[in-house]
Amino acid sequence: MTVISLKSAVVRGGVTLPYAEAGYPGGTPVVFVHGLSDSWWSFEPLLQRLPASLHGYAPTQRGHGDADRPPDGYTPEDFASDLVSFLDTVGIERTLLVGSSTGGVTARIVAGSHPDRISGLVLIGVPATLADKPTTAEMNETVQSLSDPVPRAFVETPLSGIMARPVARGLIETMIDERLKVPARVWKDTLHGLLEADLAATLAGILVPTLVIWGDQDDFLPRSDQQAILDAIHGTRLLTYEGAGNVVHWEQPERVVADIAAFATGLARPGSSTP
Repeated sequence: MTVISLKSAVVRGGVTLPYAEAGYPGGTPVVFVHGLSDSWWSFEPLLQRLPASLHGYAPTQRGHGDADRPPDGYTPEDFASDLVSFLDTVGIERTLLVGSSTGGVTARIVAGSHPDRISGLVLIGVPATLADKPTTAEMNETVQSLSDPVPRAFVETPLSGIMARPVARGLIETMIDERLKVPARVWKDTLHGLLEADLAATLAGILVPTLVIWGDQDDFLPRSDQQAILDAIHGTRLLTYEGAGNVVHWEQPERVVADIAAFATGLARPGSSTP
């Protein structure tokens, strides 16, 4: 297994973001971007399996995990600005971005606005839009009624519904603990920002090679949602994981790492834009 080092970076506004780093110094930089309520721990199964060809970074976003919790700055654009600042602070000139869940929204904003910094984009279980999802209104109503401390049942119950295959209990317990660290106001502000933003517009103007990974047992994101991404980003390739749910990188980390590595190799091949 690859050794994971825990570090911290101070980004714009003096906000400190913890991040995990793993892999070989000469490997292709890969930055992993988590979604609402998660932290760098969401990518621990991938980081510990990175091949020598990849060098991974997984920052925890503001308000999440053990990151600083400023009073504001929780729109998708804010998270995207933090991500660009993270690249500057850590000294990453150009990277492959891997976004999961709503972290994919942050990743695609950066890919569209800073194409010179992004070699490619991988979206794992990422929604095209959120407002049209049947469960979104119900979730938003619940989130807006939250108060601290956030109830364990609130973060524990949804986890059981996003996986189609067994996942190590230790990872589940860790992710529950990480989600309990998120204050109620961060849940509210982040979800509000996602619902207020024109998420379809964040798919426009992306010119970097893009790979979409999706589990066909994902009860939250239908195939049509992934098709919307494919239609919006020219040349995007879809990898469907049969029998997998929303968090395919937890359910099949070995395969996800292999697919990311193959994608990165294709990007590095002279004259090639896609693998």
